[in-house]
Amino acid sequence: MDSQFGRLQQLFDYNFLEYTSYVIKERAIPHINDGLKPVQRRILQTLHNMDDGRFHKVANVVGATMKLHPHGDQSIFAALVNIANKEFLIERQGNYGNIFTGDQASAPRYIECRLSPLAKEVLFNKDLTTFVDSYDGRMLEPVTLPCKIPMLLMQGVEGIAVGMATKIMPHNFCELLQAQINILNGEDFELYPDFIQGGLLDVSLYDHGNGKIKCRARLEEANEKTILIKEIPYTTTTQSLIDSVEKAAKAGKIKITSINDYTAEEVEIEVKLARGIYAKDTIKALYAFSDCEVPISPNLTIIEGENPTTSTVEDVLRFNTEKLVQDLQAELEIDLGRLLDRLHARLLEQIFIEERLYKNIEEETSYKAVVESVDSALSAFTKELDRAVTKEDIERLLEIRIKRISRYDINKQLKEIKTIRKDVRVIRKHLKDMVGYTIAYIDALLEKYGKHYPRRTELKEFSEVSVRKVALSNLNVQYDRKEGFLGYQLKSSEENAEFPIACSEYDRLLLLYDTGAYKVVQVVDKLFVGHDVLWIGKVKKGLVFNMVYREGRENLCYVKRFATPKFILDKEYRLFEAHKRSKILMLLFGEEKSCRASLVPSSRARTNLVEIFFEDYLIKGPAAKGKRVSTRVVRRVVDTTGKKPPEKKVNLSLPGMDNQDKNSAEND
Repeated sequence: MDSQFGRLQQLFDYNFLEYTSYVIKERAIPHINDGLKPVQRRILQTLHNMDDGRFHKVANVVGATMKLHPHGDQSIFAALVNIANKEFLIERQGNYGNIFTGDQASAPRYIECRLSPLAKEVLFNKDLTTFVDSYDGRMLEPVTLPCKIPMLLMQGVEGIAVGMATKIMPHNFCELLQAQINILNGEDFELYPDFIQGGLLDVSLYDHGNGKIKCRARLEEANEKTILIKEIPYTTTTQSLIDSVEKAAKAGKIKITSINDYTAEEVEIEVKLARGIYAKDTIKALYAFSDCEVPISPNLTIIEGENPTTSTVEDVLRFNTEKLVQDLQAELEIDLGRLLDRLHARLLEQIFIEERLYKNIEEETSYKAVVESVDSALSAFTKELDRAVTKEDIERLLEIRIKRISRYDINKQLKEIKTIRKDVRVIRKHLKDMVGYTIAYIDALLEKYGKHYPRRTELKEFSEVSVRKVALSNLNVQYDRKEGFLGYQLKSSEENAEFPIACSEYDRLLLLYDTGAYKVVQVVDKLFVGHDVLWIGKVKKGLVFNMVYREGRENLCYVKRFATPKFILDKEYRLFEAHKRSKILMLLFGEEKSCRASLVPSSRARTNLVEIFFEDYLIKGPAAKGKRVSTRVVRRVVDTTGKKPPEKKVNLSLPGMDNQDKNSAEND
């Protein structure tokens, strides 16, 4: 039983690995050589096979591609539309949908396509292409195309395989080719994504094809009550963007009266704002709460050789540049070989006809003797030839018709030989300087096609939008001391409500009790917090607390200053030790605050008042004990901020003092 289970497990493991390998290499992940997935490569090869300069019905192209691609027509059609809408390799005719609005393309029987001039120039060369049998063995398909531009980085690609995925950002055509020139010249370069949708792009966290980027829509303030969306972020459509804005408005995060889509050739979405809401404030809220800003995490996973790997933009471009040099060199060597063969053939024809060597074969009686006669006659002219004469050369000469011999033009032949020799010298010159030749080739592509592909996405570093700052304060939080509840859905009467605070759902509330306890809570609809809350306020970083409190064990008062404390939500902290007599006597906020402490009268004291200027005390942690006000007991503390201190002789009458206390205070 165990052995049967083991064999079954091995079978599952083997089949799963085979499936995984197939999905990764044959469906989802592009190859570094040409930057194409198999379905894309098969579509382009089919268009090349069908190419006659005219447009073809997409339905016909899909059907022809199915001879190479075993996964059905819908995947082929979707891939073809995707390639065509990137505007590099396929020319379109008909409705291919709209990448801005998300509208779908018409049915394949209604639209047409053909290879673009750029694709014809840089994608195909039969001499440099390795072909293998198609899935059914009836046709040949390329392993990879000999692409002469960095297609992987130019088009970008997304794919989900088994256990891995790829998300490669598109880059600008001109910038990529210029970076290749920099590589050939040994210079540094930087590359950042460029999207056909335009928009704004923050690449501060972009990590050479990986990392993270943030894309924003281009928002314009038409007037103080109207916002126009002119460009949208990558990965969004106008419909998805509008849906996200409406969702934010429904949740109360922004206030709008209407949103209208006027997109045609260019994006134009109009957002009308509600009364009392203004454009300059709402723009930040749109970035914070809608798809007007989207984060993207690129992942540059590719097939290199036979294995998937994660690479960088720079490494991919260097690989493509080295491959371009090799491919151009191979093309030159192939062209040189053909020119030398052609020159050799023309020289043999010239000698054979001008020297009338064909007359030597008139008396021969066998084909073997004819071949030997011509070979013997040509041996006298070996110095005029670049290589030895072969049997195939002689057979080619013997196939010349009498008609060609009779019309042989010596001057025309000499001119053709001269032209061929000139072309040979040019190619040999290029082969000696492949770097220079490659740069010239790239420059020619830039001059010919660069004007069609300007940068559309603006690079810009974004300041972080704080959702707490831009969120609408549309929740009125109140505290009912009698019931002990806090929240924005209290039904208590206005006379019972305390601390009314306009909050957003992202705010945090600091609750400070007169016993010295404090905690931070979220904005909630209703929460029991107790009956002895001294102060409630929104958490503000850096807010200075000025406090005078009575320490219950010693029955003495202390002064302390501290800034907004750090916290964990809903956890209770203390500003001083708990005791039944411990209590906060004065709480003021900010700078330049002062108060006056009234002490229990003493016959030996000169004064029963202590002026406290909080700026005289250092700001310390919330748990610090503080500085003692006096060795005497403090009866009460009053706020004197902005008031003049009393003169030396004043009436020190305090509430609750008897006549003897008054006389004692006056004498002091």
